[in-house]
Amino acid sequence: MTDSTFRVLHVCTGNICRSPMAEHLMRAGLASRLGEQADRFLVESAGTWGHTGSPMEPYAHSILDRHGVDGRDFRARELIAEHIAGADLVLGATREHRAAAVVLQPRAASRTFTLREFARLVTAVDPAALPTGDVVERARALVSAAAAKRGLVPPDRPRDDDLDDPYNAPESSFAVCGNLVARTLAGPLDLFAGVRAG
Repeated sequence: MTDSTFRVLHVCTGNICRSPMAEHLMRAGLASRLGEQADRFLVESAGTWGHTGSPMEPYAHSILDRHGVDGRDFRARELIAEHIAGADLVLGATREHRAAAVVLQPRAASRTFTLREFARLVTAVDPAALPTGDVVERARALVSAAAAKRGLVPPDRPRDDDLDDPYNAPESSFAVCGNLVARTLAGPLDLFAGVRAG
């Protein structure tokens, strides 16, 4: 882990649906907000039961196309402890994926969340309390602040922290998932970039 780069790891089961959509949408969202500074972020993904070397599911690819994002070169990989150890932020698709990441790398517990959990927790963070100079410093401070909010901002239902798996479902299910990912990422990305909401 270098001081100059903030590393994000998205995790799902096969690394062919949810996590690659989240990876690509996050990368695009950072680029639109930060321009060249987005290069300070390295966004990747992996699967707990990875289809290593496989492209993402065709419907996942088509949903990214609708968002103006190119995922053609993507190839899946299986999650290993080194991926987690090197990440500043680990975002699982579900609580199961969050737990799997922590089992592989227990020291990462404080920087491991589900995507929806992280988005929920950062709503309780005061943006004015985050550093304003360096984007990587700001991102790391946001992760620490989110971890400090655990237990203080509970979900309505535990399953509200999970992203439903669209695998083997119709394209409409992938669209629902992709749109939810994009909406969920918006708040954290604004905070990473120091963009004022509204």
